[in-house]
Amino acid sequence: MTMGHQRYTSGSWAMVRFIAQRFFMKPLFWSMLNVHVHGKRNLAGLSGPYIAIANHSSHLDGPLVMASLPPRLTRYLATGAAADYFFTSPTKALAPTLFMNAFPVDRGGGRSKHKGLSGNLLTEGVPILLFPEGTRSRTGAMAAFKPGPAALCISRNVPVIPIALVGAHLAMPTDAALPKSGRPDVHVVFGKPMWAQKGETARKFADRMHDQVLLMHDSMARATGFPTMEDYRIAAERKKVEDAAAEEQKQLDKAAAEERRAAEAEAKRHLAEARRATALEEKRIAAASKKHGGDLKHDEHEPEDVDPTHPGDPEGKDDR
Repeated sequence: MTMGHQRYTSGSWAMVRFIAQRFFMKPLFWSMLNVHVHGKRNLAGLSGPYIAIANHSSHLDGPLVMASLPPRLTRYLATGAAADYFFTSPTKALAPTLFMNAFPVDRGGGRSKHKGLSGNLLTEGVPILLFPEGTRSRTGAMAAFKPGPAALCISRNVPVIPIALVGAHLAMPTDAALPKSGRPDVHVVFGKPMWAQKGETARKFADRMHDQVLLMHDSMARATGFPTMEDYRIAAERKKVEDAAAEEQKQLDKAAAEERRAAEAEAKRHLAEARRATALEEKRIAAASKKHGGDLKHDEHEPEDVDPTHPGDPEGKDDR
């Protein structure tokens, strides 16, 4: 382990984290949430490195797990955090590093300078907290688990602690900056440590881990009145349909508005043309009227025709 990684196993750093977690982080989050912790007895006797995994739907998840575990299991516990989110600058990485002993995880996969860090930490005896979905759920519904954590359990021969977080998504959804007011209830459920079975592939072990967390979550959700994962899924599908219908209606309204504007523009064009035609006709009539009026005035000044042989009798009636 390089010098830059010594903080994960440093006793001094562990003491600093303990103080920060127990006297600042936990009181802060517990003052905003009504946290219920279940299943601690399942962790009795657990020692050595392990991988803690949980469903992920809120920024509350890491602190909830870290502050709910027994202190003896969190002395060196390191939390995997998205490299492209939490480690983009030293300032942004400060809080996760101080409170969560965070280490960078590349969500994109492939070649990375952080590749192998999780395995190295386990080899050094450092337990780690990972979220196998790879990112926070925006709906509350749990996605399939990626096989990475399961593969680490198999390759390093360490157990996994399944953890179900119930209510965290409702307390602080992905688009929220702070938990909702009123100290909403949140349940943290610890299951019994799981080991990979002989010959079990990482994919199958990941699916078994997923099913265990799902069972734990839904059992607690039903007992405490929270939505199950299926409820979240149905709500997400319903919202998807509603959003699609709303978008379709929006496009229809937009098309209707454009059609209405086009019709109004066409009507204005026809009205303008009619007004121009009327104005031209009025000008033509005025010109014709003016000309005709001039002819009438000219006719009024012409003398009547008089028979020169009978100047006093225009019709020739005075014929003697």
